[in-house]
Amino acid sequence: MTNVIQSSRDGAVTRITIDRAAEGNLLTVDMLRELTAAFRTAAASDAKVILLRSAGTDFCRGRDVRGGTPSPSAMAMRANVCEPILQIYDAIAEAPQPVVCAVQGIAHGFGCAMATACDITIAADNARFKLPEMEKDLPPSLAISAMLARVPRKAITWMVYSMEEIGAASAQQLGIVSHVVPGGELDAAVSKLLATMTARSPAALIAVKDYLRSAEHMDPRGARDFAGNLLASVLSSAQR
Repeated sequence: MTNVIQSSRDGAVTRITIDRAAEGNLLTVDMLRELTAAFRTAAASDAKVILLRSAGTDFCRGRDVRGGTPSPSAMAMRANVCEPILQIYDAIAEAPQPVVCAVQGIAHGFGCAMATACDITIAADNARFKLPEMEKDLPPSLAISAMLARVPRKAITWMVYSMEEIGAASAQQLGIVSHVVPGGELDAAVSKLLATMTARSPAALIAVKDYLRSAEHMDPRGARDFAGNLLASVLSSAQR
């Protein structure tokens, strides 16, 4: 264990904190695996909301490639590098609870994709987002896979090929970020949102995430039927 990924319980909220501030919260493969485990554990609990935060001035500058496992074949590369990243995106999506993310400073590469993958992302106005992988001639296909459902294709394509950094306001317009606040108000904004969400029933919170995750892949009639079934289930559970 690296002790970089820290989990704690605060009432109905499980807080997952990335604490490697001196390194810009760069994450090694082992740390990625620990982060996935933290999400899986939180998802299996009775927490109503999962909060992802990071220590220091930057949210996450991406993946730390130093000291990685040698991967002489494509299959080994997939297992040793790609899968630990993809598993985090899966853990966020598959958690029944909504995952709230707070972003300050730099969110590059994996950090940008992870912030996008969370259900709600609140960013300080000093937050900066970038997909820099093509600087090393690496297609950021893993990051793209986490962003496609939320960010327009043309915007992703521009971020990938231009490799330009965008601010929090632009990230909100593109769907990377849900809400932007002044840097000094980030903690208060997160606390307010968590208080509002945790005042709701677990069934209602889970139903909203379940619908948003699934309905876009259904035909219109199926999406309507699913909406009715979910609401009926929540109403039924509230009467018991």
